[in-house]
Amino acid sequence: MLISGISYLPFMTLLIVVAAIALLIVLISWAKFNTFLAFLIVSILAGICLGIPPESIAQSVQKGIGDMLGSLVVIIVLGAMLGKLVAESGAAQKIANTLIKLFGKKHLTWAMMLTGFIVGIPLFYNVGFVLLVPLVFSVVYQTKLPAVYVGMPLLAALSVTHGFLPPHPSPTAIIPLFKADLGITLLYGLIIAIPTIIIAGPIFARRLRNIPSEPLETFRPAPKTDEQLPGAANSILTSLLPVLLLIFTTVLLLSENFEGTKLSWLRFGADPAIVMLISLLIATYTLGIKQGMKISVIMNKYSDAVRDVALILLVVSGAGALKQVLMDSGVSDSIAALISDWPVHPLVLGWVLAAFIRVCVGSATVAGLTAAGILAPLVLSGAVDPNLMVISIGAGSLFFSHVNDAGFWMYKEYFNLSMKDTFLSWSVMETIVSVLGLLGALAVSAFIR
Repeated sequence: MLISGISYLPFMTLLIVVAAIALLIVLISWAKFNTFLAFLIVSILAGICLGIPPESIAQSVQKGIGDMLGSLVVIIVLGAMLGKLVAESGAAQKIANTLIKLFGKKHLTWAMMLTGFIVGIPLFYNVGFVLLVPLVFSVVYQTKLPAVYVGMPLLAALSVTHGFLPPHPSPTAIIPLFKADLGITLLYGLIIAIPTIIIAGPIFARRLRNIPSEPLETFRPAPKTDEQLPGAANSILTSLLPVLLLIFTTVLLLSENFEGTKLSWLRFGADPAIVMLISLLIATYTLGIKQGMKISVIMNKYSDAVRDVALILLVVSGAGALKQVLMDSGVSDSIAALISDWPVHPLVLGWVLAAFIRVCVGSATVAGLTAAGILAPLVLSGAVDPNLMVISIGAGSLFFSHVNDAGFWMYKEYFNLSMKDTFLSWSVMETIVSVLGLLGALAVSAFIR
C-alpha cells in the first residue's frame, strides 16, 4: 500500500518513532517524570506499537540497559573518581591556572578546542568526555566563565573526531566495507574536520554565553593557595595519563610488531577500562598519598564521586533501552526503505540515510554502519569516492543528537542543564557539525574531480 508514493509500513514506523520521542520529551519536560522511568515507559510502549512480541520487549529493554552500562559503567565510574581526585587535590586548579596563563582568558575556547581535537583522535567519545569535562569545569570555576561557553568547543572537537576520523568505530568499520584507504580517509577527514570544529566550537560557543549551567558539585574543588597545589607537571601528566597511555598503546597496536601472547597483553593494556584503572591507581599516589592525603580519605572521596554519577548511569542506561527497542523493531530497515531510491548525489544520499537512522535510533555507530551496508554496492561500483563516502556517512551519523542518544544525556546531566538549553546548545552543535561535514565532503569531491 502506498501513501503519495511512500510505502505505508515504513511511513507508519516513522510516525511511531516520532510519537515515541515526542512522548519522552513531554514526560520529562512537562510531566516532570524521573528520566529513567520515562525511558522505561516509552521503550515499552514503542516496542508494543512497533510490533515486537510482548515476551521479547522486556528482553530488549534489559539488553539495551546491559549493553549500554556494560560499555560505559567502568569508564564513567573510574573517570568520576579520577575527576574527583584531580579536583580535590588542587591539580585541576593548577591546570586551570596554567591554561589561563598560557592562552589568556580571551582565547580559552580555542585552547579547549585544541585540547579536544588532539585528545579526541585516539580516544572514543565517551572516554574523552569523562576525562576532559572535569578539566572544563575547573577552568569554569577559576575564570567564572559560563560552563557551556567554555565546554562546547572541546565537545565539538570530540564529536567531529568520533564521526569523521579513524580509529573511531564507525569510520574504521566502514573503510574496509567500501574498500577505502585509511590514510586518505584520515587526510580528507582532517581537512574537513578543522573548519568544522572552528565553526561548531569557538564561533558557535559565542552564542551560548547566556545559557545558565551549574556543573556537578563533585568537580567543584575548595580553593587552595599556591603552596597547597601540586606541581604543574604532576597535575598535567597525572590528569592526562589515560590519554597518554591510550595514545601510546594505540601506536603500538598500529606498528604490527606484536603477535601471540605479547599482542594479547598489549590489547588488554589498551582497553579503556584497564587504562582508566591504571591511571586511577597512579593518581591515587601522585595526587593523593604523595600530597599527604590518607588512603581512607581518598577512598571516601571516590565513594562520593560514585554517588554523584549514579543518576547519569541510570539516564544513560535508559537511553540504551530505547535504542535497543528501536533496533530490534527493524526501524533502520524501514527508514532506509523510505529514502534509498531518492535521485540525489551519492554523498548526499549517504548522509541522509545515516542522519535519518541516527535521529530514529540514537546511535551514531549503528546509523553509520547501517547506512554503509545499504550503500556498499553503489560505492563499490565506483559511482563515488569511497573515502569521502566514509566521511559523509560519518557526518550524517552525528545529525541532531536528542533524547535517544546517550551523549545527549551525559551532556545534560554533567552540565546540569534544562531540556530546552540542551537542545539549543548540544543538539544544534551536533547538527552544525553534521551539515558542515557533508558540505566539506562535497567540496573536496568537486575539487578532486
